[in-house]
Amino acid sequence: MAPLDLSTLADPAHTAVVTSEVQNGVVGERSALPALAEAAGPMVERLAVLLGAARPAGVRVIHATAARRADAAGSNTNARLFAAVKKSPVALLPGSLEADVVSALGPEPEDLVLTRLHGLNPMAGTDLDPVLRNLGVKTVVVTGVSVNVAVTNLVMDAVNHGYQVVLPRDAVCGIPAAYADAVIDNTLALLATLTTVDDLVAAWSGVSS
Repeated sequence: MAPLDLSTLADPAHTAVVTSEVQNGVVGERSALPALAEAAGPMVERLAVLLGAARPAGVRVIHATAARRADAAGSNTNARLFAAVKKSPVALLPGSLEADVVSALGPEPEDLVLTRLHGLNPMAGTDLDPVLRNLGVKTVVVTGVSVNVAVTNLVMDAVNHGYQVVLPRDAVCGIPAAYADAVIDNTLALLATLTTVDDLVAAWSGVSS
């Protein structure tokens, strides 16, 4: 079967953009992961452009955020990553500035914000899948951080749940950059349609909700 062109695959009628962990305490000045935050600056700028085109075209924007209670109730402790976050002086407390989406990306009133207390990505064991289905979404545009863990897991879970996945490579980030590029080219390219922010903006140009 021939691949669908981007305007059909990412038709606003059945497409949503999901941002992964693009939060003040992850990619902002108060990041618990400063090396990732430094690398993610250009990605945040490109993602702002993408969302600025998505909303007028009628593409739903869903911000998937991570939080951790002060007592860590309900959060994982079974990986080195979780231990490192626990030791960080930056706490992603529910309702805190650090847990909020970075201001360059909204959220706008029409956006949805889904916060989880557990796991490695926005879909496993969360509300994301039923919310997407209730919105009539068939194609998920995956964005955010990081290619090292959450973005790669999200792509795989979305595919396993039957969604088409589009990955604008300049709207995701991982470290080091060469590793992230290798994961995108050698793993995610087998699962998702790779594209760029500019190509998606062009596909949505002239479309209004």
